[in-house]
Amino acid sequence: MPLSGPLRLRPALLAAGSAALLALTAAVPSAASPSAAVPPPPDPAAAGSVVLDWYDTTARTVAASAAPTQITNSRTWAISWIAAARAAREAPGGPGRGRFQDAAVASAVHDVLAALTPSRKADLDTALAATLGRIPDGAAEDRGVAAGARQAAALLADRAGDGLDPASSNAPFTVPAAAPGVWQPTPNGYAPAAQYGNRLARPFLLERPDQYRLGPPPALDSRRYRGDLAEVRAYGAADSSVRTPRQTETAQFWYGGSLTLYTEPVRVAVARAHGSSADRAALLALFHAASVDTQIATSDSKYTYLRWRPVTAIRTGSLHTDPAWRPLHETPAHPDYPSGHATYAGAAQTVLDALVGPVTAPFGLTSPTAPGVRRTYTAWSGLTRDNVDARVYSGIHTRTADEAGVRLGEAVARHALSNADRLLGRP
Repeated sequence: MPLSGPLRLRPALLAAGSAALLALTAAVPSAASPSAAVPPPPDPAAAGSVVLDWYDTTARTVAASAAPTQITNSRTWAISWIAAARAAREAPGGPGRGRFQDAAVASAVHDVLAALTPSRKADLDTALAATLGRIPDGAAEDRGVAAGARQAAALLADRAGDGLDPASSNAPFTVPAAAPGVWQPTPNGYAPAAQYGNRLARPFLLERPDQYRLGPPPALDSRRYRGDLAEVRAYGAADSSVRTPRQTETAQFWYGGSLTLYTEPVRVAVARAHGSSADRAALLALFHAASVDTQIATSDSKYTYLRWRPVTAIRTGSLHTDPAWRPLHETPAHPDYPSGHATYAGAAQTVLDALVGPVTAPFGLTSPTAPGVRRTYTAWSGLTRDNVDARVYSGIHTRTADEAGVRLGEAVARHALSNADRLLGRP
């Protein structure tokens, strides 16, 4: 059934009900308002420091050997941390539990990254030796390393051929004949369609890519569509006279890839979460599995409806046609509806709201596409709000495409949270 109505975020937590999700949320106090008390970040020597070390190692590794497709890099994160979470959950009770979990996390992430990015193996080996050198020798460490290796190998084998490699992601797509509302390659490059193959890939938790397919976009003769186009025409133009400097900064700040832009906020969430290494690894596993499945679902809706981009509508459509209109930023090579940035933001917010709480102490964020700019956030919803606005101010999406994207991301993430046990395995 197409997804068209609004979703509420907090009931996702109540509906999940699985043992894995309850274990995670029991360890993390939620905040009901921005004025609620927020726990301080944990001491670097406390539980979770190994997770942060390997979070940073994953970020460096992916950045140094990044694939040309975001979903492929998201897959690397997901496989690494699902393996880590499953391995850490094998830890027996007793005084060696923490040592087992830390060794399991390091071993699993190391082995997945070494397999998927072999050019980084020497650095990864050094990082693993450093982690294990800080863990007291003994049976707990040895068993944790073995669990990590076992889970990494099993998951790599299971995900082989899942269609998330660059060639599969950018599978050829035949552009339909030009017609009102129908997507066509866009200026300046008129590049061929990208990410079509994502909708053909195997998800981590969705039963099928179209499970939460959106309902259709507004009709071209509807009031909503006319309002959407008027807004992006005015605020998204390269030479806009109504877009404020702050709005231009928002567009520039959030123009980069979602995986890159969310790397620091997710690290903040992991650092401030309470719980064991296994709990934190599970948070990362759920986050990245949901992000991969969201990108698959996004492609499904995009290539089902094939809605043209604003630049095509404004230059060639029947509503105040302006062949010279230019957006602030170059339009990505795939359909308008829904916005991929917004679907990613909706999924991210849903997972972080559920597992860390909706607000947090202020944290600063920078962007590679806005050098010198630093923004401060206190709620994950702020990231979502700015993503929605940014794509309109960039001139590359309608607001409807953005808001529908958030809704789709929320739905996919709720599904991930509800199926945490299936992803992580039972302890």
